[in-house]
Amino acid sequence: MSVKLMLAALLSTTLATAAARGQAVPEPVVQPGESADDARLKHLFYNSDEASLERHPIEAVFRGDLRYADQFGDYLTDGYLAAERAAVEHDLATLNTIDRSRLTPTDQIAYDVFKTRNETDLAGFAPALLKVQRDLPIDHMNGFQSFYPDFASGNGAAPFKTLADYENNLKRNAKYAVVLDRAIGLFRQGMKDKIVQPKLVVTNMIQEFENLIAEGVEGSTFYGPVKTFPATIPAADQARLKAAYAAQIRDVIIPAHRQMRDFLVNVYLPAARDTVGLSSLPGGDAYYTFLIRQNTTLPMTAEQVHQLGLTEVARILKGMEAQKQAVGFKGNLPAFFAFLRTNKQFQPSSVDQLRNGYRGIEARISKLIPEQFSLTPKTMLEIRPVPAFKEKTEAAGSYNGGTPDGSRPGVFYYNTYDLPSRYMWEMETLFLHEGVPGHHFQISLAQENTALPAFMRFGGNTAYVEGWALYAESLWKELGMETDPYQRMGGLNDEMLRAMRLVVDSGIHAKGWTRDQAVTYMLANSPMARTDATAEVERYIAIPGQALAYKIGQLTIAGTKAKARAMLGPKFDPRDFHAQVLDTGALPMPVLEAKIDKWIAAGGGAAKRAAAR
Repeated sequence: MSVKLMLAALLSTTLATAAARGQAVPEPVVQPGESADDARLKHLFYNSDEASLERHPIEAVFRGDLRYADQFGDYLTDGYLAAERAAVEHDLATLNTIDRSRLTPTDQIAYDVFKTRNETDLAGFAPALLKVQRDLPIDHMNGFQSFYPDFASGNGAAPFKTLADYENNLKRNAKYAVVLDRAIGLFRQGMKDKIVQPKLVVTNMIQEFENLIAEGVEGSTFYGPVKTFPATIPAADQARLKAAYAAQIRDVIIPAHRQMRDFLVNVYLPAARDTVGLSSLPGGDAYYTFLIRQNTTLPMTAEQVHQLGLTEVARILKGMEAQKQAVGFKGNLPAFFAFLRTNKQFQPSSVDQLRNGYRGIEARISKLIPEQFSLTPKTMLEIRPVPAFKEKTEAAGSYNGGTPDGSRPGVFYYNTYDLPSRYMWEMETLFLHEGVPGHHFQISLAQENTALPAFMRFGGNTAYVEGWALYAESLWKELGMETDPYQRMGGLNDEMLRAMRLVVDSGIHAKGWTRDQAVTYMLANSPMARTDATAEVERYIAIPGQALAYKIGQLTIAGTKAKARAMLGPKFDPRDFHAQVLDTGALPMPVLEAKIDKWIAAGGGAAKRAAAR
């Protein structure tokens, strides 16, 4: 499976349990107000999560759990896939022995989420679908090389506080090199199956490996942890670790990167395809249909997605026309787009201007948060630039979650690559999405909610996670943003981006669109820079279906809000609604809709919400 499927969010569980590992497993305990089925459900969740953490040690480190921190994971092997499938089948069988009607309201939601996720995961193990996934093990967006160097850099999720932390990282790094070698083997199988990556994806991967190789030894991202040490690490150990890290980078990591780079250049690129859509691959149409379901949590067809996108694009264009008139621009929308792309007043003059601008936006939003949210995270947020080794293929902004205990903050990353294309008019909406109240609120609140089972605290689905972040952008007026017409144009541009994704992603993977056709469409319907439009399109090519989730999730959340407002009338309070949406983690869209419907039927309100939890 892709790295995204393997690492994103504890999607499934395993047949092995903590008891099988010789660890004590708490027996089901019935708490006051709960049934025996509630206790059995929580016991299932506990065992499932424990086993999943053992299979996904890097995910455990992201959560601050260091029990398996010396391990990397058995990714890209038949054994890994067999354990994943056995896990899903085992957990669904166990779940089916639990009487849902006897569960508390919160546990009924957890039951529904667990069932939906595992059923979707199981569908992904159909042989024809699995074949496509296995033959395309990495790409430039979700390859191990795109996230692991930062993870192991000393500035990522991996901690470097103790001697064991440094030793564990050396062990993980060695396994990282092994997994890259496994990816080469799977690429070779894909060549035999005629299931290969597009040339442009391969070219982008080659550039990533070139960048990593060019860093050398002491300039390597992997050397970062030994540039500074905690005072508790003795000087002798510091010297030893510096030598060990340098030797590993020189003798293991750089050779692994070179081997992959050389394979991609000399063997795989000549065999890669000129087409970019899944429909050109054997089994590609069926795989894309599955990806639509997986990413949107809804049974939509590619044609339905495409038509929804066209409708949304037409609606947003009208809003853009209104902003053009508001600033008194003389000319049509394409001319206005060109003006926004090229006028120097919209281009930051320095990296400092971007950083300070985002800090100012955060301060302004924070003052109005209490009017919209009664539930806010304790996790702190930091603002940092995207690491240089991956800035060329990264979006303008991104988010990396912190740890539940607050030892690592959440991070909003802003991209400084091609500085003139980092338009000032997009900053407010970008921070609403990636920072507050977007990803930072949703991800942090879920992690901090210890009343939820771990798979709901740390898991998720893209439709909810990205749908919430896009919905957060729609709160611009309530949070004092986009009072300037140009900033409002930035908000519309970001919404347009998500609407165009429906058109372009389905166009590429179901209708035979080319890369250039997709880029041209995006430039014609928005003021995006060509740099960003190109990166976006190449992202959709690399990870089909993921980009569909944003708009569909946002429309679902906005629809439940409109319904609640209409039915509750003066009793509707946005603070209560937002708490309802956020207080049970990332839900599949049908489960979220059912939850809000039940809340509305109960009369809404904070008291009713508290009683239902």
